[in-house]
Amino acid sequence: MELFAQQLVNGIVVGSTYALFALGFTLIFGVLHVLNLAHGAVFMVGAFTGLYAVTALKLPLLLALPLAAIAAGLISVAVDVLAFRPLRKRGAPEFAAIISSLGVAQILMSLMQVASQTRIERFPFGTFPIVFYQVAGLRISLQQIAIVACSALLVGGLLLLLYRTSLGRQIRAVAISARTASLLGVDTGRVYAGTFFISGALAGVAGVIIGIAFNSVHFLMGEPYLLRAFVVIVLGGLGSVAGAIVGGLVFGIIQTLSVAFLSSALSDTILFGLLFLILLVRPSGLFGSLHRQARVVRQ
Repeated sequence: MELFAQQLVNGIVVGSTYALFALGFTLIFGVLHVLNLAHGAVFMVGAFTGLYAVTALKLPLLLALPLAAIAAGLISVAVDVLAFRPLRKRGAPEFAAIISSLGVAQILMSLMQVASQTRIERFPFGTFPIVFYQVAGLRISLQQIAIVACSALLVGGLLLLLYRTSLGRQIRAVAISARTASLLGVDTGRVYAGTFFISGALAGVAGVIIGIAFNSVHFLMGEPYLLRAFVVIVLGGLGSVAGAIVGGLVFGIIQTLSVAFLSSALSDTILFGLLFLILLVRPSGLFGSLHRQARVVRQ
């Protein structure tokens, strides 16, 4: 029983990182109704920014983390300017925007491959204190507590922004209908830029957290998480913030338990099999809607 509880705790920690990554991904989909395949590359750039802030600039982690968030947010806005805005103005189909974002992702990965010389880089030992606690027979690290707490704070901050601020109301209005929102006086360009910045900032923080947690930062690190984010947002419901959170936690817990009690080789089989079964019952996901008009950013 203690082993199960320990793996459940580990799954919640892993799931919170998936949820944090998927939040930015689903936020873009909720507003633009298009998949941003450059999100994994933005996540990777955030991780490298945090790493170089610690190693080259000698900044403490508490300063490196917001710096990585800002850098990733700005890169995400640049992705919108280069890959989405020109096509949006021309009324191009969604598939063209997906391919365009894929091209930007390849450019970012190639640049970081050259910058890192294809090496797997690591945060210096002691960047985060190595401390363990015994709680009710469970071994919990300070790092795990910090990951869950940071994810919870960012999720809470995002929900407050979406439902308690003017920008949040505008984001939700544009998600429902950009044309109608524009006619009502909403600056859609500002909303798109703000949404991409928030999405990128969340990815940047997730990149640093995962880079420290797994002690590995490399130019391809965003690709596996992008695939997992697909599963998370489809499981939770396309465009749903609550779905991204619940889907990320469910994904992390099932993955951890299947690796611990069955086999790592069966982990993906179980996850994708579960996704298949859930979609048979609820084709729109746990919190999604089949109607395009309902694809909004919602709690």
